[in-house]
Amino acid sequence: MKDLNQLTELCKKNKTIDPELYTKYEVKRGLRDINGKGVLAGLTEIGEIKAKENDKPCEGKLYYHGYNIEDIIRGCIKDDRFGFEETIYLLIFGELPNKQQLQDFTELLASYRTIPPEFVRDVIMKAPSRDMMNTLSRSVLTLYAYDDNADDISVPNVLRQCLQLVAQFPLLSVYGYQAYMFCYEKQSLIVHSPRPELSTAENILHMLRPDSSYTKLEARILDLALILHAEHGGGNNSTFTTHVVTSTGTDTYSTVAASLGALKGPRHGGANIKVIRMFEDMKKNIRNWNSDTEIKQYLSDLLNKKAFDKAGLIYGMGHAVYSLSDPRANVFKAFVESLAAEKGREDEFNLYSNVERLAPEVIAEERKIYKGVSANVDFYSGFVYSMLDIPPELYTPIFAISRIAGWSAHRIEELINPGKIIRPAYKSIAEHKEYIPMNER
Repeated sequence: MKDLNQLTELCKKNKTIDPELYTKYEVKRGLRDINGKGVLAGLTEIGEIKAKENDKPCEGKLYYHGYNIEDIIRGCIKDDRFGFEETIYLLIFGELPNKQQLQDFTELLASYRTIPPEFVRDVIMKAPSRDMMNTLSRSVLTLYAYDDNADDISVPNVLRQCLQLVAQFPLLSVYGYQAYMFCYEKQSLIVHSPRPELSTAENILHMLRPDSSYTKLEARILDLALILHAEHGGGNNSTFTTHVVTSTGTDTYSTVAASLGALKGPRHGGANIKVIRMFEDMKKNIRNWNSDTEIKQYLSDLLNKKAFDKAGLIYGMGHAVYSLSDPRANVFKAFVESLAAEKGREDEFNLYSNVERLAPEVIAEERKIYKGVSANVDFYSGFVYSMLDIPPELYTPIFAISRIAGWSAHRIEELINPGKIIRPAYKSIAEHKEYIPMNER
């Protein structure tokens, strides 16, 4: 260990870059300029994020193939139907399906919602992992071996592969969790087969719960979460990863595994777990959940690295693009309140609402910021999943179950519009040196 520590220090000594050099060479760190505007790296018709009008911050809007996400959700609510399958169709095929098209597509997904019996036994059960995202990635890579046309990147074949993965992700995630609970937590192993007549949201709850029971409101809100997380433009980290890896000409399974690796990080798909843990700490340290004074003091302590994980962050607040509002969080909030009432957790919902209201004030007082700060979708999603009795181990896989729809759409778009391999530039700042023979070092 001593040698490893010495080697670590050697790495730090010779690989630390002066932060001022990024300004000197006008490097767009994170592919964003000093005002937070993203570097234009591609074109897409799939998703659009709107956070400014005439270069001024505006209420956030999110569009799927030109359709406002709020209108899509209103349409599903008005018709009293599940909407995730319709959303998948829209993202991948670029238009809204009629009733017959949606029925045919739903039946196609149901036919793909299966994995080989030996796969569950030999892959999921024999090598369970404590991390469900790693389980999901390994399962995706292993499915390569079960595909006779794994390396065929023609659009028809990739479409077939993507739709199969869209349908299989709930099974891979839930079965991976059941295997983990059986092997590591010594719980009973209960594996339910998916039911073809159920929606994706219903099947997740059906397969996850021992008695397969759920309320209509629970399934509706999980369906809503899947719709809201399905796509977020080509520039988010995991979707950009999809484009980058697709541009190399590699297979679908390798591409999706890379995107899963990107989504796993706590700065991306794992953020909602941080929000939940932050609130758990908050509930222990704030005596009166309705006291603005106590809440503001705790939030100030968070920013000053005195509370929770001492990282100086209020998790769930702020977004790389949105400033005044995240439309996904706004849509979520109305339904979260209904679910909290059904579950008898109104006090917790009020605490979330108070933090959402007060955090921008505290951040404005403590930080110099170039744009507004509002709650993002992760702020409420973890709370929703906890009320749905979804275990934290599955929070990020649920995100992946949804986002595979967007990744699939972007992979197909990249293949249909082939360009150069995506390869941004890095400037070397190392000095050129004369080689030193071994006996002179």
